[in-house]
Amino acid sequence: MAKQDSLDRVWDVIEHVGVCMFTTRSAAGMRARPLEARPDRGNGIIWFVTDLRSAKEHEIARDPAVGLVFVDADAKAYLSITAEAAIRRDHVKAAEIWKRTDNVWWHGPDDPNVCVLRVTPLTAELWDGPSSSVAAFEFLKARVRGEPPNLGENRKVMVRMRLQPGTTKHDQARGGLVAKRRAKPKEVIHAVDFE
Repeated sequence: MAKQDSLDRVWDVIEHVGVCMFTTRSAAGMRARPLEARPDRGNGIIWFVTDLRSAKEHEIARDPAVGLVFVDADAKAYLSITAEAAIRRDHVKAAEIWKRTDNVWWHGPDDPNVCVLRVTPLTAELWDGPSSSVAAFEFLKARVRGEPPNLGENRKVMVRMRLQPGTTKHDQARGGLVAKRRAKPKEVIHAVDFE
């Protein structure tokens, strides 16, 4: 998978799935909850509308490291993102990314309890597997023949999502794709700079 294809595939999954499991670190350990992402592909940012009164805002204030997991079960795509989050009381941004469904929770983007989370992705891991119909056929064929199923290549893409200090987007665009095979068969890892 080429560098730009990997980048595009990660953003495609984020945009298609929409809701992710958003994980923070609480005093008691890791805590995940579903949140609707508002991706900004052009700027490499994922926004969330949320409530100042929730526990996640306090957890992010203590530790901005967060994890996001997007699952597209139909496409057999599993995406894990490591990121840094910042809490912003920015009603202009809230209005910009506001959806009508948000009115179920708040009285518009100017509600005093509304805030936005600005999530800056650092790295992403994407596992792309075969479709379920292909997998079902291969499992059936394997059972009849007594052989392991041929599920094709299960791709795992590692993506650096933040500009390295001292580099420009142009420098990173010129950087090459680094691909290497792991010891596990049928798994390829691509390390890609992502902005």
